[in-house]
Amino acid sequence: MASHMPGTVEEQLRAAAMDQQRMSALAAWTARTLRTQNPRPFGASLVHTLTGKTLVCALNSVRQRRDPSAHAELLAIRLAAKRLNRVSLEGYTLYTTCEPCPMCMSAALWSSVERVVFGATIEDANRHCRQILIPAAEVAARSEMHCVVDGPVLRDECYALFTHPRTLRVLRQWPGRICGS
Repeated sequence: MASHMPGTVEEQLRAAAMDQQRMSALAAWTARTLRTQNPRPFGASLVHTLTGKTLVCALNSVRQRRDPSAHAELLAIRLAAKRLNRVSLEGYTLYTTCEPCPMCMSAALWSSVERVVFGATIEDANRHCRQILIPAAEVAARSEMHCVVDGPVLRDECYALFTHPRTLRVLRQWPGRICGS
């Protein structure tokens, strides 16, 4: 589904390679939770689109904070806005191990994130926990705000975060398959 690529073939290949590198780094960072008693498959990072410098990373913290809105993407957006001391994240790309839910995609739009690049799909996540099955690209398309949605990128690597035995054990314990890692 990758749709936002620069003009020349060389630029497209370079951009795709950078997306894969950044997603791989985010998946590896998120995978560190697999060694804990509280594995979390949802990770997000905000990266300056031009320089490639990572501004912030965040993990889903719904259960820890007892806050149903504490999704990785929202926490990353909040941290980035605070760090930059502004509400606009124009010029930044949001990388996320799973396709953003409508709430998270709306936050990306409201904060003027330039691009969203995701790994596993929302359908992948729905196999393990409840999701609102509206694709991020559809949320973006129904908005007057502009944000390019690209993905899946390294889908298998990101989906492996959901299928790790420790993650599956924790997900099975959640009532009603609520994804509140």
